Amino acid sequence: MNKLWYVVHTLAGSEHKVKANLERRIASMGMQDQIFRVVVPMEETIEVKRGKKRFTKKKVFPGYVMVEMMMNDRSWYVVRNTPGVTGFVGSGLRPEPLSEGEVKVILRQTGVEKGRPRLDIEKGETIKVIAGPFLNYTGIVESVDHEKGKITVLLSIFGRETPVELEFSDIEKL
Repeated sequence: MNKLWYVVHTLAGSEHKVKANLERRIASMGMQDQIFRVVVPMEETIEVKRGKKRFTKKKVFPGYVMVEMMMNDRSWYVVRNTPGVTGFVGSGLRPEPLSEGEVKVILRQTGVEKGRPRLDIEKGETIKVIAGPFLNYTGIVESVDHEKGKITVLLSIFGRETPVELEFSDIEKL
């Protein structure tokens, strides 16, 4: 039997509680050889409040927890009957595992595999430059590259709209 990743639906706001409860149940019921990892998918974002930048963690999939396990009747029972769990994600009677590709993307995005922080900003929004040679300029977001941690902004330089590539850490959202 292969170990695969499954998604478990939880009560709203209780993802971390479910993770702790499930880890305790795994230890107390001796299921370490069948249930391996429990992950609450989180990603780091940059939040700017009152001109101060800070890194915060946000849930990628609120209401869901990922569990790496070998699916059998006993492991299904342990997870399904953990307080706060409302069920497995999947169609029909049996839970459906995530594909390898989906797991890699989610783990990279959540920092389990190293990634970059995300900035909660979209094309068309207005930003202010807070560092570097364009300090105090304001501009319109042209594109956002979360992988590289860079953003392209249209700044008015000498009366012309000029695209400028900036780091996430050099800007704040207006």
